[in-house]
Amino acid sequence: MAKQVKRAYKYRFYPSPEQAAELSRTFGCVRLVYNKALEARTAAWYTERRRVSYAQSSAMLTEWKRSEEYAFLNEVSSVPLQQTLRHLQGAFAAFWEKRARYPVFKSRKKSRQSAEYTRSAFRWRDGRVTLAKMADPLNIVWSRPLPEGAEPSAVTISRDTAGRWFVSILVETGIGRLDASSETVGIDVGITSLLTLSTGEKITNPRHERRDRARLAKAQRGLARKAEGSNNRAKARLKVARIHARIADRRRDHLQKLSTRLVRENQTVVIEDLNVRNMIKNHSLARAISDAGWRDLRGMLEYKCDWYGRELVVIDRWFPSRKTCSTCGHAVNALPLNARKWTCPACGTVHDRDVNAARNIRAAGLAAQACGDGVRPQPRTRGGRPSLKQETPTREGRDPRPSGRRRKPRAAFSHQSIDRGD
Repeated sequence: MAKQVKRAYKYRFYPSPEQAAELSRTFGCVRLVYNKALEARTAAWYTERRRVSYAQSSAMLTEWKRSEEYAFLNEVSSVPLQQTLRHLQGAFAAFWEKRARYPVFKSRKKSRQSAEYTRSAFRWRDGRVTLAKMADPLNIVWSRPLPEGAEPSAVTISRDTAGRWFVSILVETGIGRLDASSETVGIDVGITSLLTLSTGEKITNPRHERRDRARLAKAQRGLARKAEGSNNRAKARLKVARIHARIADRRRDHLQKLSTRLVRENQTVVIEDLNVRNMIKNHSLARAISDAGWRDLRGMLEYKCDWYGRELVVIDRWFPSRKTCSTCGHAVNALPLNARKWTCPACGTVHDRDVNAARNIRAAGLAAQACGDGVRPQPRTRGGRPSLKQETPTREGRDPRPSGRRRKPRAAFSHQSIDRGD
């Protein structure tokens, strides 16, 4: 039975000069409203200890439109302006739930430029999209068809730093579940090999950024030599942005194909809960980790497993998958990073470091499915029989992270210092 999901289809489009000017004005107004609403909510708490809700922010927007200073907000569609207030409310909700940091102001140069139109702000007729305040439909390149009979519920227009225009069409469609499979795979992520599977297969890391690093460095040197505010600097900035866009597109395409293959071939996919944000603080590995796209891969696996009726199991990040023998369960005290192969002192098995980790991750995932989250595979004796000796549990409530000096949080706001908004 097909599962009904909301799915966005993204296409490239080429606006006319009039459409580009209208959309650019809309982007600017959306950014202004977001920043003013964020400033008002922050100031209201710090000066008056008063909470500002979405309804109050919407009332502020009405007052801004009536003022002489911000009367130009009436020249664009009102729907994207209301939607950006909803996005701000969502950002605050994520902050209160400790899923994100405090919302920051949008920048014209650094932030993604976008505007969301709901059903009342665009017309869908004969497979063509016409936005509010525009007379002609968008010139969309239909690289793939929309699902038959699908009716768009929202349209998001965006422009990236390379100057490319995109339209994302949100529709509700049915996705058929895949046939059940008995396969379970454990995945160990890495840098030399992007993924190592519990089957022993290693998937090479394409290193998209490294392949274009020379071109990128040359373009960045050219940008650094251009005078601030000059037309030549704008052209050089666009050249750098296009190289970055090429790298990101190739990385995303590879991860999409790889995640689809893993979901189609396996009923259960087991991965580690990695804290990528802290890992990239290692300046020696930050560029390689960012280029690998581990967090993007996890996000793709999450929604694809949900779509196609698969199960994604995420095991504890402190599980010693690399230092534990997948044959007998013996755990060594230390394993240097340069030791790609090691021999278990208990049973004598020679392990490939990454393959052994992937097999342990798979075993931990199967144990979590059967007995509950956090279960680890039990060690075995030399004869292969399960050992009665259990692994010594850690002290309850003890922080498993190594001790050391901790940095103060860089965020300017804290959960305790700001009251919640409705």
